[in-house]
Amino acid sequence: MVPAVAGLLWLTAGTARVRTAFWVGWAFGLGHFTAGLYWIGIAFFVNAARHAWMMPFAVLGLAAGLAIFKGLMLAGLRALPLWDRPGSTAQAWGRVLALAALWTLAEWVRGQILTGFPWNLAATVWGFWPAAQQAAALVGAWGLSLLTVLAAGLPALLGWTGSRRAAWTGAGAALAVVMLVVGGGLVRLQAAPAVGADVHDGVRLRLVQPGIPQHLKWRDDLRLQHLRKHVELTRRPSFDSRTHVIWPETAIPYFLSRRPDLRQLLARAAPTDGALLTGAPRMAKRGGRRVYHNSLLALGPEGRTLGHYDKVHLVPFGEYVPLREYLPFPKLTQGSSDFTPGDGHAAMHIDGLPPFSALICYEVIFPREVVKPGTRPAWLLNVTNDAWFGVSSGPYQHLASARLRAIEQGLPLVRAANTGISVIVDPWGRTLQRLGLQRVGILDGPLPQAIQGGTPYARWGDLPALALVLGALAIGLISRRF
Repeated sequence: MVPAVAGLLWLTAGTARVRTAFWVGWAFGLGHFTAGLYWIGIAFFVNAARHAWMMPFAVLGLAAGLAIFKGLMLAGLRALPLWDRPGSTAQAWGRVLALAALWTLAEWVRGQILTGFPWNLAATVWGFWPAAQQAAALVGAWGLSLLTVLAAGLPALLGWTGSRRAAWTGAGAALAVVMLVVGGGLVRLQAAPAVGADVHDGVRLRLVQPGIPQHLKWRDDLRLQHLRKHVELTRRPSFDSRTHVIWPETAIPYFLSRRPDLRQLLARAAPTDGALLTGAPRMAKRGGRRVYHNSLLALGPEGRTLGHYDKVHLVPFGEYVPLREYLPFPKLTQGSSDFTPGDGHAAMHIDGLPPFSALICYEVIFPREVVKPGTRPAWLLNVTNDAWFGVSSGPYQHLASARLRAIEQGLPLVRAANTGISVIVDPWGRTLQRLGLQRVGILDGPLPQAIQGGTPYARWGDLPALALVLGALAIGLISRRF
């Protein structure tokens, strides 16, 4: 982050026009997003005969499109009146503050426009250090992104001023920002209960990670075998002590409405006094026509459906093809028909469990969509299938985003993934249980309690981050007077 952000500021200082700054930012973004999202290309080789030809267009096309946000960010920075006195220490500080604000604003817009894609926010670089992520409970991922870019950009002052003292002050200020973020996080964690100490009595979860390769998952001759594998893993020793079992996204590779005979098999995976929560495709009628959903089902010990959630935020070109009448591309997921989004997020209520917000796959990356306003749940449940992306950085990036949602909302996160990474995370982002990538097995663990009253971010949303953005821009512009 430091050479990237500081170097970008130096490049901008050498551009004479706003148009040039845009293309510098776009080129930076092209590299940034290609390196960060290369793993999307792996999905096109699951069915190589059908999709491999699309891979370079998808990866480079997505990176080129997302790079526009970086181009607009840098063009906006160059358009600000902060470059008329190149040697001014105050104006150099103003440029860094303005970049941090515009970077955050660009991330926020990227997360909203054209269904949104807030992936790999600057805040996720702290995924290895929960203490540094605690600021998200106050200012969300957007605010933490601003502080991160600010800290990474301040060393640029080393090459901008003639004063060595001013330059080293910038480096010291960068360190101070990091210490503020980390120090505040350490204080917050010190006041939190011990890891695993505050849990719901009577809730004993079992997460199943079957490790089924994506190229085998939907083979007609293997689908029943895959389903039985889920049941076999579920019923491993101590199954009788579990109250609820969680399977990953599309763990049931059938429409149950067409295969009612499978309910007896599925009943074996539901604890006697609990339920099986599992991903599955679901067929329904809407407006007199048949529609298909990517769903989470709750099944009781008799195999009957206790409740369901239909995924709302679908993946473009993965679960549906936008503008299908004009774009003759096949979608990546199984079947020729598009999935239909559900009616909206709402807390699910299943006997024996506190109410929870169900999130399927990348729905967990959207900060303001994981909890429906006015219906605060007690925990977040994320079921996913990252087998599409093999052994790559994709599943780790996905988990880093998911953990931020727990910290932002002050809610525990339970995540069941087909090939990993499955985790139980407490509302401070600390991991209680984890099953790594490409491992097959089960996770047994408790359900942590939520933070009473929620977090400032849960109450105020993006307002603190917006205040940081506006404050950084205002201070940056005022600096031109000095």
